[in-house]
Amino acid sequence: MRIADKTVTRAVLERHGFTFKKSFGQNFLTDTNILQKIVDTADIDRHVNVIEIGPGIGALTEFLAENAAEVMAFEIDDRLIPILADTLGRFDNVTVVNQDILKTDLQMQIQNFKNPDLPIKVVANLPYYITTPILMHLIESKIPFSEFVVMMQREVADRISAEPNTKAYGSLSIAVQYYMIAKVAFIVPSTVFVPAPNVDSAILKMVRREQPLVQVQDEDYLFRVSKAAFVHRRKTLWNNLTSHFGKSEEIKEKLEKALELADIQPSIRGEALSIPDFGRLADSLKEMEL
Repeated sequence: MRIADKTVTRAVLERHGFTFKKSFGQNFLTDTNILQKIVDTADIDRHVNVIEIGPGIGALTEFLAENAAEVMAFEIDDRLIPILADTLGRFDNVTVVNQDILKTDLQMQIQNFKNPDLPIKVVANLPYYITTPILMHLIESKIPFSEFVVMMQREVADRISAEPNTKAYGSLSIAVQYYMIAKVAFIVPSTVFVPAPNVDSAILKMVRREQPLVQVQDEDYLFRVSKAAFVHRRKTLWNNLTSHFGKSEEIKEKLEKALELADIQPSIRGEALSIPDFGRLADSLKEMEL
């Protein structure tokens, strides 16, 4: 019997007197077919180390441990540590770290893998309330994760993988796709969780690009400009840029020159710009010392 089997999950929770904490966004997956599909999507084998975030009672960890070289699972909730020791005790290739993934020294932690030189993949059912900060923290870290296969709220997955000229496309799409190729692998209905969340989830697969999608003078500046372009989605790029940089005649003149240099019409909306467009725009604005 698998940990994710509903009767096993229920028995584990009762045995340990565990109650769900909303503040940790805990929803435990109870569908073994979906867990197998996650592992297949991530293409996990004995030549891969895995980082998992929020293992819960170990439902996904069990599948990962059976396939990966090693699994390092980060769990913030102290109450789950003895439960994980109980459910995963038979595995000698699983390490549970009782730390917040946003505060741990990940560079140091991965040196604890028996073979830290193996490719590292992130496979996780991410807490909804903190999905974006965790993802951006990991993507922007200096650790060369080869791939992410992560479950999140369907709406967030759609935003991350969105193309230009769609409602979902925005600064989050740009921030992730600058580094990663992102695709929704499959949808996970809310009914397969305990407790059931209010929305469906999606498995998002992200593969790191060999090089960022565009070469820019300043990455942080690129992301700042892209955020500014989406502050008021229904406004033109020009209106958003003047709201962000200012409306003095000097600034307007610089903005006009920057847009001309980047070959971008001021009357379009941010959602019409591709990431290479934003790259040219950011470099042009930087040249104008804005």
